[in-house]
Amino acid sequence: MSDAAQPTAAEVRAAAEAVKTALDRHLAAVELRTGDDDTAVYEAFNALATAAEAYDELLYDRYDEVTPFEIPGADGALPPYAGPDEPHALSLLIRRDYAVAEPQRLLAQARRVAELDGDEETTGAAARAGASPLAALGVLFGEYEPDEIASRHKEFGLEEGDSTLWVTAADELPEPGEWLSAPFDHADPERIVCRFDVSSVFDEDEDEDEDEDPGFDGEGDDVPRVPRAVAGADRHASAGS
Repeated sequence: MSDAAQPTAAEVRAAAEAVKTALDRHLAAVELRTGDDDTAVYEAFNALATAAEAYDELLYDRYDEVTPFEIPGADGALPPYAGPDEPHALSLLIRRDYAVAEPQRLLAQARRVAELDGDEETTGAAARAGASPLAALGVLFGEYEPDEIASRHKEFGLEEGDSTLWVTAADELPEPGEWLSAPFDHADPERIVCRFDVSSVFDEDEDEDEDEDPGFDGEGDDVPRVPRAVAGADRHASAGS
């Protein structure tokens, strides 16, 4: 690296001070936390990791020295909030993954729905729904709301995968039809107010806790999967405090 591109000693010192500040904020958040998934602790942890990583890089660039810290990966971490403090509109972005675990059940349910319509126009649709998985999916998702399919997925031969819900803030509601041609292209992580993830990796954590609980009998495979909050509604406020 050329001398011109190296950070100044003052920049390295400022980065070190930022780490100290982040440490204080993290400790304060831990001392005041309200539960295992306290969003203030989560935000303070990410801020500390970011500050430590920045200091580590500047220290190396300036002095060819490293810190003894191992910076944790920030998989799933959100960037600092950059949306409006008083949003006048919001958007919900939802993704739910399913595996087609029982194709014949899927086809049978779609055929039943198409046949219940009863008019002549659906006669061919019922036949197609009972033979084509693509047609069957079109029938079922056309008949039922996504939330109902989520709650009854086993009836339709589906198996849950991961899912996520993003709540994003906006300054104003878009014009009708404005984003329909590309509904997900403008998803901005910096405008996420809160986010909730459901994944089997979280279920494994819960299973470990249950194994350690002497009162857990191991029965009941249909325990509902609880979303895990990635960021709370006040994440931008806590990050800026």
